[in-house]
Amino acid sequence: MVGTIISLILLPFLNQGQPAIVSTVEPLASREFSLAKRYADSFVNDVFKDNILLTIKYLTGEEIDPKKINFEDVRKPFDQKLILKPGEAFAFHDDVLPEYDGKVARTVNGHFNAQEGFRFSGLLFGDGVCHLASLLYWVAKDAGLETVAQVRHDFANIPEVPKEYGVSIFAYPGKQYSDQMQNLYITNNKEQEIVFEFVYNGENLKISVY
Repeated sequence: MVGTIISLILLPFLNQGQPAIVSTVEPLASREFSLAKRYADSFVNDVFKDNILLTIKYLTGEEIDPKKINFEDVRKPFDQKLILKPGEAFAFHDDVLPEYDGKVARTVNGHFNAQEGFRFSGLLFGDGVCHLASLLYWVAKDAGLETVAQVRHDFANIPEVPKEYGVSIFAYPGKQYSDQMQNLYITNNKEQEIVFEFVYNGENLKISVY
């Protein structure tokens, strides 16, 4: 059955004499897109790319000093994870609708502004985070998780993501109803922990749910 059988294969590290654990797990769902195709203009595309990757660093709990962000490091390939226990909810940012008060276990821990190190596209600081939220929404729905996105991203195309999965994200510090609406909510409605795996290979970003 999908996602229920886990096999662990022990392989030796070459010339190190220690075993490596390779986990082969069939995901509930996987989706990916290219970070080279976020926007037609190359400068704006790079801003989108950097903001997407930085958001994942915040989301997965990496310690970040906003005043000392090295985007060369941010752009390096990675494999990072976010775990939700049964019944736990994730919100993309911390200004949540009243029905989610006290239920949100994880957020990105950011508001996508200059103070947090996000880049400026010429229009917005943090431009591009809606692309990440949309990919996350798409894969979460495919995995059968409870998902809520109140405001669609109909005002602009998100390449490689079907229009119906476009999510609008906006957040200022403090509580505002417009921000609460422009958020993404994902609840683990399964009986087991759910793992979101974010894999960046230097060009494509892939999100898988286990």
